[in-house]
Amino acid sequence: MERVAVRLVIRGRVQGVGYRWWAVREATRLALDGWVRNRRDGSVELLAAGADAAVAALVEACWRGPGAAEVIAVERFGAEEEPSPGFDERPTV
Repeated sequence: MERVAVRLVIRGRVQGVGYRWWAVREATRLALDGWVRNRRDGSVELLAAGADAAVAALVEACWRGPGAAEVIAVERFGAEEEPSPGFDERPTV
């Protein structure tokens, strides 16, 4: 099993709609490691690492997000860090 890591920046109406809570639930369900946090510019940033197929499933799901979200963009970047085990919320940056 190949382990991959990605950093995502999700834009649109993604704050104040439970996006971080939803992301933690989805990533945990997919057995991914990483974190999610709000950014002061109104976007949500996410780092996820794990099996290639699971990471791909999370990236696809991030285009939908929770029911109240209106996602207009999901930017994907290579990840420089290897996250700790588990998936959690981090403070806003």
